[in-house]
Amino acid sequence: MANKERFEVRRQVAAPPSEVFALLCDPRGHVAIDSSGMLQSADGDPVGAVGDEFVVHMDREALNDYPYGKYDVTVTITRFEQDTQLEWTVIGRLQPPIRHLYGYLLEPSDLGTLVTSYYDWSEIHEKWREADIFPVIPEAALRATLGILARTVER
Repeated sequence: MANKERFEVRRQVAAPPSEVFALLCDPRGHVAIDSSGMLQSADGDPVGAVGDEFVVHMDREALNDYPYGKYDVTVTITRFEQDTQLEWTVIGRLQPPIRHLYGYLLEPSDLGTLVTSYYDWSEIHEKWREADIFPVIPEAALRATLGILARTVER
């Protein structure tokens, strides 16, 4: 499903939802499966509830769009349903906060898990909407990240 302010891609993964979810809750798991090349490393404990946070060390050179270089962002969990859904927003140095959302929905399937990855910028602050810079990440990057996720958790 795709609309003007949201990308959503799906992939079957041959691993149970609990294994996929554990990877997604681990800050280092986000770095391991990132297809954009922006996520360099992460600090923090695995998340377990709405409001939990961790820090990701970023490198914008991977996108070659804005000269931010290396910087840190805080990932804040906005939805948490054990083995079913994880969603977050990113708080960085840009003000006001952008409020774009990333997330995963996990559904048990005959193969293991149907994983849906989404990127939603429908709630971004008006300042960023007027800047016309969204989407930052293309839909193809979400699809590629799902491929890396599958490679990482499948045995």
